[in-house]
Amino acid sequence: MLFSRRPTEDDTVVAMLASAIRRDISFGTLRPDEKLKIEALRQRYGGSNHSMRETLRMLVSEGMVEATNQRGFRVTSATEDDLADILLMRLEVEKLALTRAMVQGGVDWEASVVASHHQMMRAEDQVRQDPNDVSALEWDEACRTHMLSLIAACNSPRLIDMAGRFYDQSRRFRLARLREGRIAFEARRTRHETLKTAIMDRDTQRALALLEEDIRADLRG
Repeated sequence: MLFSRRPTEDDTVVAMLASAIRRDISFGTLRPDEKLKIEALRQRYGGSNHSMRETLRMLVSEGMVEATNQRGFRVTSATEDDLADILLMRLEVEKLALTRAMVQGGVDWEASVVASHHQMMRAEDQVRQDPNDVSALEWDEACRTHMLSLIAACNSPRLIDMAGRFYDQSRRFRLARLREGRIAFEARRTRHETLKTAIMDRDTQRALALLEEDIRADLRG
């Protein structure tokens, strides 16, 4: 590739810092609209000034952090309007991507959907039995992996990347509903089993309706 480069040690540090800060934003440890000061973040998470700035810029691009007019950073807000906008974008992007995937996906894609569905159900069983922070994150990550598997055959890396970013922005709302006991797991399991069947049957209209129902249920109830 003309513009490719090898990952550096700093890239690895930034990825680790981003993962830790992303997790704490998702769980509300770092609150919506909270100011993020470089030195305080370094004391809490480690890294250099440069790597922390690069980390925050990465999280800005993901929509988890906002740059302020004073050239500082803060956690992105999490209002009802924010939720409505994220919900809108998830529906538009994921439905478009799934439509394309159901046209272009082959047997390997179907197998990956089945495998990621099984993994998600295992993680769901675990979080229902022992709803701690670790099991919650593992469940949420398994849900994200399954979402990406559904759209993997859409043949658009940018569309997949966009879906992942909007999913990440919805995490705070989903995990808050989980902590509050407002995830209807039995209904969710039935919905996903039916969605898997619709995909295997290549029933696009049914699959899109179930996908929309599932996204709305996870974020709104």
